[in-house]
Amino acid sequence: MKSGDVKIIDRVSAVEAIKRLNEEDLRFLNRMIVERLKLISQTRATTLMTSFTKGDRVGFQAPDGRIVEGTVLRLNKKTVSVATDDGHQWNVAPGLLHLIQEAGNIQWP
Repeated sequence: MKSGDVKIIDRVSAVEAIKRLNEEDLRFLNRMIVERLKLISQTRATTLMTSFTKGDRVGFQAPDGRIVEGTVLRLNKKTVSVATDDGHQWNVAPGLLHLIQEAGNIQWP
């Protein structure tokens, strides 16, 4: 287990404790869980984001199912801006991208 990890040894006891919580305590617990899940998701996205740099050639599957390729323009807070060969720009979650070719030694202004 990594530092900071907590393991519930007895899930049955945890479930029973949750069953005894009132509405106010359940709402508080829910907020805590949602915040924790958002933090985990943001950390994962940030980690995936480090896989890409400006100028990389990437690909992803568009919502209509077609495979789209383009060049990384910018790394945003939660997404990667990708310019496609047909002149469109997409903001794509880093987890949906795959690297086709690294930027290499391209000099950007």
